[in-house]
Amino acid sequence: MTTGPEPGRISNRDWQRDCRLIADGIRARALAHTIVHGGYLSQACSSAEIFALLYGYQMNLGASEGPLLPRRYEGWKDRKEERVSGMIYNGVRAPDADRFFISPTHYALVVYAALIESGRLAPNALDQFNTDGSTVEMIGGERSPGHEVNGGSFGQAISQAAGVAWARRRAGDTGKVWIFLGDGEIQEGQTWEAVLSMAFLGLENIKVLVDVNGQQVDGRISGIMGLEPLAQKFEAFGCAVETVDGHDLEALHDACETHHPGKPLVVLAYTEPYRGIPLLKERFPYLHYIRFKSEAERDRYRDALADMEHPG
Repeated sequence: MTTGPEPGRISNRDWQRDCRLIADGIRARALAHTIVHGGYLSQACSSAEIFALLYGYQMNLGASEGPLLPRRYEGWKDRKEERVSGMIYNGVRAPDADRFFISPTHYALVVYAALIESGRLAPNALDQFNTDGSTVEMIGGERSPGHEVNGGSFGQAISQAAGVAWARRRAGDTGKVWIFLGDGEIQEGQTWEAVLSMAFLGLENIKVLVDVNGQQVDGRISGIMGLEPLAQKFEAFGCAVETVDGHDLEALHDACETHHPGKPLVVLAYTEPYRGIPLLKERFPYLHYIRFKSEAERDRYRDALADMEHPG
């Protein structure tokens, strides 16, 4: 399995190629994990390019300060000053460095795969996934690599990110605050309260990326509680909004660079929850968590993984 370039080694000339390698690696690692354990596979399919761009090129992050193999959490035996924080995998909290918040924390497998592919986490760190005492949790928390806070219920992480963005502006920090959302959580009222506050406060230092994959736990969003027209709703709340193909790295990058004085930026990245693994489309629209129904089905996904790892 190909691992992406180490942090700080991506050239401007080759950034799209390198980010493509990271995205491909995210999907392959998520599929390999799902074949053995089951898992949140469609989330990796839809968001791979988003995370590849953020970790591979877009965000201004320092080198990871976390161990390549995360230390285990000893609970209350840990002294307070020794407690683990997942944010250290995103580098030092310097005034000019960016901060990154994950709202849908069931995307944790995607986050870990992105950290591996960008050289911030060891490949065998996934061996700890969802094991007793591990910080490599199935639903990411504040001690999980790459996570800064406990997301809690949907809508809480964007509220926390908005608070940090406001505080950073007050402190004179130049670094940006990034927040990753899933489209399903836009059904939550607290999400809109946070967006309203961000716009009212003119938090132009915050950038929101939404994985608009049209899926939630019970199936298609359009059949459960439709969200469209999303762009117009965010605009009505006072945000600058860009709508893009979430698998187009250049379009994503350009959207993230949009000039948006006095407003928070929202990038609506429309994606496919089976992108890169066409076999998943057979399960559409019930893709939230993948469990195999037979060994024969599992073998078909093993064949798909082999094709991803050895194309042609």
